[in-house]
Amino acid sequence: MSARAGTTPAILLVVVGLVCQEIGAAIAVLMFDEVGPLGMVMLRLVFSSIVLLLVARPSLRGHSRAAWWAVVLFGLVLMTMNGLFYLALNRLPLGVTVTIEVLGPLVLSIVASRRASAWLWAALALAGVAALGGGGWDRLDPLGVLFAAGAAASWALYILVAARVGREFPKLDGLALAMTVGAVLSLPLGIVSAGDALLRLDLLGRGAAVALLSSTIPYALELIALRRLPAAAFAILMSLSPATAALAGFALLGQQLTPLQLGGIALVIVASIGAVRSSARAARKAAEPIG
Repeated sequence: MSARAGTTPAILLVVVGLVCQEIGAAIAVLMFDEVGPLGMVMLRLVFSSIVLLLVARPSLRGHSRAAWWAVVLFGLVLMTMNGLFYLALNRLPLGVTVTIEVLGPLVLSIVASRRASAWLWAALALAGVAALGGGGWDRLDPLGVLFAAGAAASWALYILVAARVGREFPKLDGLALAMTVGAVLSLPLGIVSAGDALLRLDLLGRGAAVALLSSTIPYALELIALRRLPAAAFAILMSLSPATAALAGFALLGQQLTPLQLGGIALVIVASIGAVRSSARAARKAAEPIG
């Protein structure tokens, strides 16, 4: 009973974080006409970096040149991932964009597992992606699909680089510094994209809200949840993000998906959960004593 009592609130924290993230994405879409996708990226990264710097107060001393290069690469990946994601959102429904983006960590998980069952989850994910076209990929903006695929590749790279930075910097220090690098790198294109809109306090306020909903609040809730949930259970819950994205797109943006597209999202979710469970079983077997 005590384990369940500790697990249930943690699950709710993850779900709330997912909902906040997709609400933030929906608000960002509504701002595209005024600041553009790249202007929105800049606002999100700038406000996120300010919050993280205030919370983490990272030390700038005692780090190697290799560690700083890892932070710079992490910041570049953050900017690229967010930029491609918002450029895709400008052309595709929220649910479709997030589903394609999830393929990045899914493929990384399948490749890392090196198990025969991984091919089953890969085939299932491929079927889901094929169904996303709703009967024909010509119904989806091809450039939007390309942007979403780039965001997926960036997310896989994000996982690898984040692990390196996490080893080099304590607590949130590496993330705060990398977010600052990403914010600085996003300034030129962001300023050109947003233009005079940056002088409007209401838009700046909404940009801050997107940063809080899309980055700060979900990250904080995930950190708390990870203290109470096994990593595999957490990963399975995160696999539900395409479903929450589709719901947010429908409820907040009026984006309707065909039954075939919804089926494709479901297949990708099932493939993600299957790959996570398979990797968890493999990790448990590897940890078992021989003999």
